[in-house]
Amino acid sequence: MNTNTPFVITISREVGSGGHTVGAILAERLDARYCDKFLLETLEKRFNLRAEEIEHLKGEKKGWLADIVSKVSPMPTMDALGFKSRYSKEIGSAVTTDDLFKAEVEILKSFAAMGSCVVAGRSGFFVFKNHPNKLDVFITASIQHRIQRVVSKHGVSEAEAAELINKLDSARENYVKRYAGVSRYDLRNYDIVISADGHTEEELADIIIAYIGRNDID
Repeated sequence: MNTNTPFVITISREVGSGGHTVGAILAERLDARYCDKFLLETLEKRFNLRAEEIEHLKGEKKGWLADIVSKVSPMPTMDALGFKSRYSKEIGSAVTTDDLFKAEVEILKSFAAMGSCVVAGRSGFFVFKNHPNKLDVFITASIQHRIQRVVSKHGVSEAEAAELINKLDSARENYVKRYAGVSRYDLRNYDIVISADGHTEEELADIIIAYIGRNDID
């Protein structure tokens, strides 16, 4: 990867590994923009859905029947109605995972077109697979490390943290497999894989920057 020309760094990570924070640190140190809240806020506005609804929809294993129903009898959108209906929840349910993925790809590529950026999650390694100047990172961690970090960050019990991790892991794996056609745990997707165990987020960023320095092309 050449840091002298516009680049993209994708950060794929396990829940509770600290990857989101690592992405923010990298963006700051490399003077790049960080695509985190921007993407989610844009999706929320476009589809009139809350962040929780978007994550739930992305995690669904949508079968052939749901696909047919959505094509044969689509629900009207908020834009088509021209006003905010009290039936927004039902209307929002017309949004499919296909809609979300297409929108994410469009938003991410538009974001990257504006200059160097760091992208956390969102199947970035797949979306930017043909980008000429990128680095794909995967950050993992032991389950105990992940549980303790979620407990500390969100103030939940260990049991609640474990349940949240399992749900999000499953949802993200379903989504990536559906559109990328590979498991997000296939390490061949990435240039560098790092375990967060025993490291702070700052140290993880140091490791990635050192890797970039060794492989930077002038």
